[in-house]
Amino acid sequence: RRFGDRRAAHDHRRPAAMSPQPRSRSPRHHAPPVVDKIAAVDKDDLVDGHSAQDIFESGGNSVGYTYDDLICLPGHIAFGVHEVAVHGNFTKTIRLKTPIVSTPMDTVTEAKMAIAIALEGGIGVIHTNLTVDEQVREVMQVKRYESGFIMDPVCIPPTMKISELDSLRATSGFNGYPVTDDGRMGSRLLGLVTKRDTDFAADRSSPVNTIMTKAEKLVTAQEGVDLLAANKILKESKKGKLPVISGQGRLVALMSRADLQKNAEYPLATKDERKRLRVAAAVGTRPADRDRVRALVAAGVDAIIVDSSQGDSVFQHEMVRWMKKEFPDLQVVGGNVVTKRQGEKPIDLGVGGVR
Repeated sequence: RRFGDRRAAHDHRRPAAMSPQPRSRSPRHHAPPVVDKIAAVDKDDLVDGHSAQDIFESGGNSVGYTYDDLICLPGHIAFGVHEVAVHGNFTKTIRLKTPIVSTPMDTVTEAKMAIAIALEGGIGVIHTNLTVDEQVREVMQVKRYESGFIMDPVCIPPTMKISELDSLRATSGFNGYPVTDDGRMGSRLLGLVTKRDTDFAADRSSPVNTIMTKAEKLVTAQEGVDLLAANKILKESKKGKLPVISGQGRLVALMSRADLQKNAEYPLATKDERKRLRVAAAVGTRPADRDRVRALVAAGVDAIIVDSSQGDSVFQHEMVRWMKKEFPDLQVVGGNVVTKRQGEKPIDLGVGGVR
């Protein structure tokens, strides 16, 4: 970057008679035309900076760089934004349309983040600071997610008072609530309470099961219904809520007309061959983590990330070797590595990627 003399920038403010005289007493020479200098420059001299190969592959370079040490230099552009494709591989078989992976940290990635990332074309990695059952539930929540369906609606028990429901509505902002056996998702559906049901209830101390629309009178859909079919049921029934239940009558999802109207298309979403969102999960290298891997694979996880500070350790090698033997088609990402030598062994053992 070139800078001029600050004083020269203010010379135009002075009258011509007051302009300072040049301090140099040497004869003034006319500089050659700039165009001549440019014409004399070799094209190779116009190449600024260094290539990535020069920086990272040079045998004599022993310097380590951080993100702040390097700047990508712009070049000539002969294409439009619509022609830019940033897709790439997460592993050998998992391709991302948006190259974003959320880190397996307990403050970053659980089911909600993994769903949001996958809808935008990336993939989330569920952290391992959970019990096996908790991590499995997070993975299953992502795999069961379908745009337009509410997989974790706020449920209430039949014994909740109408006054308590008023307080819940004020804090949650929802108008309709499924009533289940124990007030939890996955329990048997007993009915549905909407704002219309509570508007004219005189006794606010009464339980909600006295005013709810009972399950046998509800319009419902069976588990496995697709988005188009559920949308059709909502339109034909002219209802605001559509509970999705299992064969045993358990609530597995809820569809809302308001949410459906706001639902956006996600053409970049990262999905598997069964059109489910993809999700990865992190594990450690301890022997007990093998049971965690078995449970995650049974839950439908798409990739396992070995969460370790040292990717070139005998413990990680044994873990990767076991996973590839036990689950040959499982996509495994090894790491962490910062040198080519560290990454050599995990790659030889069959990992689908390194980090």
